[in-house]
Amino acid sequence: MATTVVHDERSGKREPETEAGPFLRVLLRRRGLVLVAALLLMILAGVVGRDAGDKLTSGAYLDPSAESQRAAALLTQEFPGGPPNLILIAEAGKGTVESPATLASGRELTAQLAETPGVGAVHSYWATPDPSLRADDGRSALIALQLTGGEHAAQETAARIIDDLGEDSGTLRVSATGPAAVGLAVDEQAESDLVSAEMVTLPITLLVLLLVFGSAIAAGLPLLVGAGAVVGTLAVLGLLAEATTMSTYALNLTTALGFGLAVDYSLFLVTRFREERRAGRTVEDAVVITVRTAGRTVVFSALTVALSLSALLLFPMPFLRSLGYAGIAITALAALTAVVLIPAMLALVGHRLDRVDLFAPIRRRFTRRRARVGEDRLTWHRIAALVMRRPVLILVSVSAVLILLVLPFAGVRFGLLDHRTLPADHPVAKTAERLARDYPSAAEDPITVVVPGREATPVGEDELDQYAARLSTLPGVATVETATGRYVDGQTTATTGQQADRLNASYTSAAGTWVAVTPSAADPADARSVVRDIRDQPAPGPVLVGGSAATLVDATDTIADRLPWALGVIALSTFVLLFLFTGSLLIPLKAIVTNLLSLSATFGALVYVFQEGNLRWLVGDFTPTGTLETTLPVLVFCIAFGLSMDYEVFLLSRITEAHRNGATTTEAVAQGLQRTGGLITAAAAILVTVFLALAASNLTALKVIGVGLTLAVILDATIVRGLLVPAIMRLAGEANWWAPAPLRRMHSRLGLTD
Repeated sequence: MATTVVHDERSGKREPETEAGPFLRVLLRRRGLVLVAALLLMILAGVVGRDAGDKLTSGAYLDPSAESQRAAALLTQEFPGGPPNLILIAEAGKGTVESPATLASGRELTAQLAETPGVGAVHSYWATPDPSLRADDGRSALIALQLTGGEHAAQETAARIIDDLGEDSGTLRVSATGPAAVGLAVDEQAESDLVSAEMVTLPITLLVLLLVFGSAIAAGLPLLVGAGAVVGTLAVLGLLAEATTMSTYALNLTTALGFGLAVDYSLFLVTRFREERRAGRTVEDAVVITVRTAGRTVVFSALTVALSLSALLLFPMPFLRSLGYAGIAITALAALTAVVLIPAMLALVGHRLDRVDLFAPIRRRFTRRRARVGEDRLTWHRIAALVMRRPVLILVSVSAVLILLVLPFAGVRFGLLDHRTLPADHPVAKTAERLARDYPSAAEDPITVVVPGREATPVGEDELDQYAARLSTLPGVATVETATGRYVDGQTTATTGQQADRLNASYTSAAGTWVAVTPSAADPADARSVVRDIRDQPAPGPVLVGGSAATLVDATDTIADRLPWALGVIALSTFVLLFLFTGSLLIPLKAIVTNLLSLSATFGALVYVFQEGNLRWLVGDFTPTGTLETTLPVLVFCIAFGLSMDYEVFLLSRITEAHRNGATTTEAVAQGLQRTGGLITAAAAILVTVFLALAASNLTALKVIGVGLTLAVILDATIVRGLLVPAIMRLAGEANWWAPAPLRRMHSRLGLTD
């Protein structure tokens, strides 16, 4: 929306004309109708999004076209003896697992599970007396199930089975773990954490807004818009889940992001309105100027956040893509609700905005002092003055602190999410730990090598034996097990007739055969070299290498391949948009460099805390794994970069406005920091409140995201935006606004105006 400007002869400043355009005229004249329509849409969104959580899946972290995932799909579909995705530990109520009553119950349970829809295969101690399926004390035994269908279908089957086993029969006490049980538990925990987060976030956000505005009416407007954005978010998630795979984490993350952005955008609009009203504007004129200035900045900020999130769409993992789709939609929704509903509410409330001042008695005590000082933003005035006097000292000191925080990131190790993302006392996590302790062979995580059989060229037994023997000699390989035997260091071990029958049933099917390679290192992060060695070996036909270690290799390789493109998209879009916003070449470059530095510091802190297990008393208890999940840094980077640009835009909007009104660069930077410092601090406090609610989650993955985004916002809103950016702009002087003549002409034609 173009803005006509008039010249103020008294001040020499250019000032936006207050004539409303078509959009604003409709908004101002039909404000009641607009708000009623918004209420009806909110009710409709609540109906559409009421079951959004049921449509989401906890998995989808991996590229379905990756070799490891194709191997996993083939094993699930074609090999009944493949790795199980649901494991039950059945403990005898009395006696041992061979007691007559326990034996009968175990066999009955096995038969019942085999008949359950969605169960492809059951491997039970009571059906196949395999000693590896019985605990040493004889008090418990395993039932391993292979559930058919995709991740979501397997979780639904697991939910039915676990619900049916919930009642303690007295003969057997059954507990569950495995990938399907973990995924189901993550879904339930995420929904529970969402409710807890909302109960904490809303009252704290209201308190922050009351401290900023004083008036309950002024504080309530952003909160109403934020609540509307949350309801709209649920509807968006429900609709997106109908079209594509959506992660469970999208429920917590996007509702937090949508609420935080909507409140922040509303905060900026209400603050500008109050500023214009205090300058003597009428309600209508103040609304018009608010929309044309702060409203323009809100739309531009939302665009920068959306473009940062669009980089997630370059990754083939449904987890990242789903959060990219949802994040873009939610950011647009937050901006739309703010620029439509806040002006309508302001026009309706008008001069009553500052009524119901809950802190009036306290505020009056400081009125005289502020009048004597003559500066309502005294603190930020002093900070601005300090930065202007000592820019080199500020630049060197802040950069040193950020570089120091980056150092731990040099030792980052990537891994995969497992049961340890759940609280340590969660039944599924406790069962997983018991499985590793009491059933070490069953808890092994082998590298699976699938050899699809072809009728025209079947794989011969001798070829398979030679291949397995060769794999067993690779560095880092403990054993190799096939349908014909077990190999260690190139030699086969003897098998009994019963063992041979079990091996043949487990490793062969009409689709071919598969080989289980057990690495010496239990941690998939330490077994990645074994996967690469296996893939380099000549095989008796095309093979697919899977398992956790192979999954980690594929995930890290995929991210490494796509990351440069994602960074390029973010950097290029940021550079172009900030150039159109400011007409400068240096300012966009400065924004990219400072954001990269502050985010690198955030990642260093994440490694120090979550990979190395430090400061658990501060961030809440979790189980350190010695790694960071591969996709989480990418997600945190894209969201945090967008939020950092959000604050950059609000600071630059006031600096640019002051500079265009005739101020020098030094004066413009000081005025911009002075006018936006408190506002950005309040906005950051709201986002920190929202993200700390995520950090308080019982899921380690959400805790990592919450802590990462909290640190990024705090660093950006304080030392980066308050000290580093003004210091750089002060040193650059008028060069901040330089651009070659052709680009200046381009900006005059295409530059973003009010």
